[in-house]
Amino acid sequence: MNAFTPAADAAAEPAGRHGGGRYHRARDHQARARPGRALPRSHLALTSLAASGAAHAAAAEPVVLPLTDAIAALPLATEARDGYSRDAFKHWNAGANPTDGCTTRGEVLIAEAVTAPTVGARCALTGGSWFSYYDETTVTTASGLDIDHMVPLAEAWDSGAFAWTAERREAYANDLGQDSSLVAVTACSNRSKSDQDPAQWLPPATSALCRYVSEWTATKLRWSLATDQSEHDRLTELAAGCGDTTVTYEPAS
Repeated sequence: MNAFTPAADAAAEPAGRHGGGRYHRARDHQARARPGRALPRSHLALTSLAASGAAHAAAAEPVVLPLTDAIAALPLATEARDGYSRDAFKHWNAGANPTDGCTTRGEVLIAEAVTAPTVGARCALTGGSWFSYYDETTVTTASGLDIDHMVPLAEAWDSGAFAWTAERREAYANDLGQDSSLVAVTACSNRSKSDQDPAQWLPPATSALCRYVSEWTATKLRWSLATDQSEHDRLTELAAGCGDTTVTYEPAS
């Protein structure tokens, strides 16, 4: 369990993830790397949704809540892992644009780059840099990053995804509709987290804690996932030290 400093909120970090939206940033990076392919990814996500069945473009208006209110809105339930298989969540799929050669993983990496990589054939990424906010680490090779499901697949299963269709689980595992759902972080931090909830694991960087709690809560609210009692209690405890932190989420359709 990580120590928590009550006054700590999300520290400023290099730009690249917030400030214009995932599809806007991805479009800019693609335009620099591959001139003539600058169709906005928001358009690509909408037009490819029916064809791919998984590029999730949220249509609902965003909901903004104080962090404590958002946590209070999370349903409580006993979690169980009976029947879980990682294969129940198909990923990575063809992403927002099935014709660009990039899977969801590649599209997240392009969107979250602080310095845009060069995008080659079959979405091979060279150059570029990324900031892993979990451990305040700058990474300069795409292979050094994992794409973390903010709420891990196993945790999602325990919290309600066991009852979903295969199509909805695929949409969840490849969720490009909300920036907080998928995050590029160091492989080390992602594998340390594994499938643990905030009662069991928190980012090692104290500056990351309030942002992490907010984004965890946003993901659970977006997908109507439950919390168990220990998870809910830990989130509530952490939120007490997060001041005016808010939660923004768009309900998944």
